[in-house]
Amino acid sequence: MTRIAVRSYSPRSAEMLTQQGLHPVMARLVVARGLTDARQLSTELDALIAPAALLNVDHAAVFLADAIDAGKKFVVVADYDCDGATACAVALRGLRALGAQVDYIVPNRFEYGYGLTPEIVELTAREKSPDIIITVDNGIASIDGVDEANRRGIQVLVTDHHLPGDALPDAAVIVNPNQPDCRFPSKNLAGVGVMFYTLLALRAELRKRGRFDAASQPRLDALLDLVALGTVADVVKLDANNRILVAQGLKRIRAGRAHAGIAALLRVAAREAHRVTPFDLGFAVGPRLNAAGRLADMSLGIECLLTDDPGRAWAIAEQLDAINRERRSIEADMQDAALSALDDIEPRDSATLSLFNPDWHQGVIGIVASRLKEKFYRPTITFAPAGDGSIKGSGRSIPGFHLRDALDLISKREPDLIEKFGGHAMAAGLSLNEDDFGRFAEAFEAVGQEWLSPAQLEQVLETDGELEPAYFSLDFIAQLDKQVWGQGFAPPLFCDEFRVINQRVLKEKHLKLQLEKDGKSFDAIWFNHADGLPNRARVAYRLDVNEYNGVSKVQLMVEHAEAL
Repeated sequence: MTRIAVRSYSPRSAEMLTQQGLHPVMARLVVARGLTDARQLSTELDALIAPAALLNVDHAAVFLADAIDAGKKFVVVADYDCDGATACAVALRGLRALGAQVDYIVPNRFEYGYGLTPEIVELTAREKSPDIIITVDNGIASIDGVDEANRRGIQVLVTDHHLPGDALPDAAVIVNPNQPDCRFPSKNLAGVGVMFYTLLALRAELRKRGRFDAASQPRLDALLDLVALGTVADVVKLDANNRILVAQGLKRIRAGRAHAGIAALLRVAAREAHRVTPFDLGFAVGPRLNAAGRLADMSLGIECLLTDDPGRAWAIAEQLDAINRERRSIEADMQDAALSALDDIEPRDSATLSLFNPDWHQGVIGIVASRLKEKFYRPTITFAPAGDGSIKGSGRSIPGFHLRDALDLISKREPDLIEKFGGHAMAAGLSLNEDDFGRFAEAFEAVGQEWLSPAQLEQVLETDGELEPAYFSLDFIAQLDKQVWGQGFAPPLFCDEFRVINQRVLKEKHLKLQLEKDGKSFDAIWFNHADGLPNRARVAYRLDVNEYNGVSKVQLMVEHAEAL
């Protein structure tokens, strides 16, 4: 059951922001999201938190600068999702611009697993012969892998943003805003953001050594479209610092200065670069890159981000698009199987969902878990075979249930149950023996029953309340589009009572509506919802621009509706 609620806000704080020059509705929206000063909306680069605040980043800069001066060879070990791919591309482009000799490797996720494992170190040493390994978007939990690298005489720089375990790896340097004693104000940097900050510090160190001056130094802001993509696609919280990184990346893309790979991925997804939004990065570009890591080889996605040849970028983007279509087909079949498995189960009687199917694909279980979590609003983990009697699970959670902490508690209660796990509050992964699935499901449900109240298991759709009809306009939508909305800074969602004038179903799955309020009618559409509405309804909606035959009109994008 979904309940519509209205975000609370301080009218006094909103009035103060209005006096600072903010649009009155915008003032209400941002105050409801925790902002109290118009300066917190700044998206200029000079408002970024300084790199020096990131623990060990100066140490990493000296370490890298010394290695560059000594002509040492770096190899970047990347993760296989969009954040990992963009972080790898940022590392290679940035380090090469700063004079480093650098290559990369992205291991097959099904063969080598997650993180810098001893097997990946052995592979990297055999194929790349590095002096230094740099991890991006992984490594904070890779104690055994770092030990293996040290044994081989290979130094390791860990750049990561995931939560650490009880111990840290014995790396030469660790840069991670979430490691103990790091006072960096933004704990929400994505892996690509951590790598970008490391490059900023390295450039400053090389400048100090006289390698170049402020006028001749490499322009690292050219990497911000990649930083924006990885940040949005990894669904990290868009706090003030991340909004700057994303806004600056969007600015470059809209101005036609995107890297060839991002431009090609937008084009293959039928998105217009000059009007790109965070939604486009998260739901059009990101999934096409992720598909390579899920079903094929993420090096294909990384090559798309590394090439400067538009023709090569387009050819790879078409391949990625085809892989993504295959991923969607597999996902649909798996989701149907999951829903069938729940036919005899009442999810509302449970606090969690755990599902395993021997026919499922490892690369898609995370997406299926996400879809089931959205449908049933329960922390959900889906499992697929991993060979040798093991199964791998990917989980997605709801607010109030820290998924990694839940797995940590289970591992402490039953030390022989989970083989390995990792992740963060809203997403995590694990592996265990197939024979132990039932025992894990019971242990996971026990934690859910302990931690989650009935109220927390009721899905609440937070809205921004009513919107005056005067603001159902293209000009107001343009005002909204100037801001960066996303995870932790939710896009505006309004809620009003309407009379339903007309409704029909398009393509057997989308509800097309004409709604009326205060004597004015509005076009609306509810995607992937075919059930009709009563004559009067309370509707939660977003404002959108519908372009048809060169004419732009306001359209309401319905998220939810309930009868009055």
